Amino acid sequence: MGNTHVDDPYTTPVKYVKKIGPRRAEQLGRLKIFTVHDLLYHFPREYLDRSKLVSPFDRPGGETVTVAGRVLTGQDTRPRKNLTLTKVAVDSPQGVFYAVWFNQPHVKKLLKPGLRVLLSGKLERGFGAVQVQVQDFEIITGDGAALHAGRIVPVYPATAGVTQRMLRFFVHAALERWGNSYREFLPRRLVEGENLPELPEALWQIHFPENSTEAERARRRFIYEELFLFQLRLAMLRNNYVKMEKPHRYVIGRKLHEQYLAGLPFALTGAQERVVAEIMADMDSPHPMNRLLQGDVGSGKTVVAVLTLLRAVESGLQGAFMAPTEVLAEQHYLSLSRSLAPLGVRVAYLGGGMPGKERRALLEQVAAGEIPVVVGTQALLQEDVEFHKLAVVVIDEQHRFGVRQRGALQQKGACPDVLIMTATPIPRTLSMTVYGDLDISVIDALPPGRQPIRTYFVAPEELPRVYEFVAKQVAAGRQAYVVCPLVEESENLDLQAAKDLYRCLADEELRGCRVGLLHGRMKRNEKEQVMYDFRAGQIDVLVSTTVIEVGVDVPNATVMVIIDADRFGLAQLHQLRGRVGRGGGPSHCILAARLRSREAAERIKAMKASQDGFYLAERDLQIRGPGDMAGVKQSGVPEFRLADLLRDRDLLAAARSRAMAVIRSDPALTAEENLPLKFYLQREERSRRSYYHIS
Repeated sequence: MGNTHVDDPYTTPVKYVKKIGPRRAEQLGRLKIFTVHDLLYHFPREYLDRSKLVSPFDRPGGETVTVAGRVLTGQDTRPRKNLTLTKVAVDSPQGVFYAVWFNQPHVKKLLKPGLRVLLSGKLERGFGAVQVQVQDFEIITGDGAALHAGRIVPVYPATAGVTQRMLRFFVHAALERWGNSYREFLPRRLVEGENLPELPEALWQIHFPENSTEAERARRRFIYEELFLFQLRLAMLRNNYVKMEKPHRYVIGRKLHEQYLAGLPFALTGAQERVVAEIMADMDSPHPMNRLLQGDVGSGKTVVAVLTLLRAVESGLQGAFMAPTEVLAEQHYLSLSRSLAPLGVRVAYLGGGMPGKERRALLEQVAAGEIPVVVGTQALLQEDVEFHKLAVVVIDEQHRFGVRQRGALQQKGACPDVLIMTATPIPRTLSMTVYGDLDISVIDALPPGRQPIRTYFVAPEELPRVYEFVAKQVAAGRQAYVVCPLVEESENLDLQAAKDLYRCLADEELRGCRVGLLHGRMKRNEKEQVMYDFRAGQIDVLVSTTVIEVGVDVPNATVMVIIDADRFGLAQLHQLRGRVGRGGGPSHCILAARLRSREAAERIKAMKASQDGFYLAERDLQIRGPGDMAGVKQSGVPEFRLADLLRDRDLLAAARSRAMAVIRSDPALTAEENLPLKFYLQREERSRRSYYHIS
């Protein structure tokens, strides 16, 4: 064990921990434990207080207790097939009681007569006998601290083949061998200012705390640590942007800008004008823009994006517009083509399924600078996509992309100005976590004339009446969406499938209407045709999965029916509702669901109560937690080990303030007090595994 390659817990493979070895290390890998450091940062999810010893004869049955005694004798019996009952007689000062295990015959071999034991489990009394149904036990040897009973006991996230007893033993062995190798890396004034325990002490106290107060102090330290490190990285990213100088400059005149505005059938809102001014000021700066544009459904973000792209085109430069799905990217392509054609501005579409010859020809034109605006999906990120002079990058619905994807598109140009848009309002708590490296603009007003969308809840058995209402709306010249969560019926989920619903509606309830079907598994040209027909009014009712969640704009659609609405997140329901109410006149959103949980009922209640996307996003965060906003796992949201963005928002704000102060005063972390922090970050970068989704 004296080898240098096992002296550093950050790089030492976990197989070198006592009693682990290669096979157990492979099992631990399922918990993302690869090194000793990973093991020691695999924190308990809860604690069991087994610190108070009681007499089993003084407590009522049904309680969970921790008791002590000396083993007298033990026996195994088989009361029925596949059941082994191990019963051990234990002597205590108040008398003899029995410890019982089910299907653990190895215990009898361990508990030899005369051994002293600590036992934790459920107390049972009956027919004069006292027995403990054992959950955990510890043999008292006198040569070390108890790990499983007689103390506050850690309970870890576990996996098949790795028990709680194993994890406690492995962590304790690692602490004894490597605990003293850790050195505090957070700045001294931060540790003292926040009253945090130092790293080596905190590691012992979070795993094997002396008492509940010390456990809580240690947990607070590691919550603060991960929030601070994440905010520090964001502050460093932001500082790097500020130091960069972009090679391109924009012309002063804005002829295309003015022509585009003159062709709009409406005037910009005050909120849009304010945001455009913020963006133009960024673009005039010598440093690249990195701005997040938040705006509720229908607030007019696309107009702002077009004005941003036109600034590049006017200056002989190029712009790229990336969207997460082909349906949304095609929608943006058609919208931009229609609005920019009168200005003589060429717009091209680059998708994933283009024929090779057509794609090569398009890429040649883009590389030569002949096409000023390119719209596409992640196909824009492929290596063979080269721009002549990419100056502006617009990314829509950023929550569907990770930081790496964002960076990959930026690499296509030399310090391009980046505008990120989202119609999924993000609570301030998440904004400063995920987008802490960005400036934020908010369009906080809807265009004049937009009416509230009437929102209703119905049980599934009321759907025939709903379809009658849809048919009446169609007869009045309107269109409707019917959305359900699955493409085809699933054996595991009792949800309405889009294909089955389409056939049912087309043949029965809505047979007098022209019904169309749209889902993500269709070929690109099929999806294009369906959306074209729906926009052109040749489809009355569109049955769809959530591919129409964002960006689809059909002003004549006035009804949104959402089947199995309890299966959607609140932000996603709000997005779907935003597909209607775009053409003036009353619009309706009907949520059909069986409320299988309290959370589902809370979401429906919130949808009926409010149409404010920011309020709903905050409620979504409270109901669902931060990890799954908008109904999809967000690539950009970090998975923290201990921190909870809602519960720990005060610590998050404090960590952000400290991180920004550190980078302001010492951007390169070269001051003596910050050197341990710099070395820690460098070591973490070099390690095989980074536990934050950021590059």
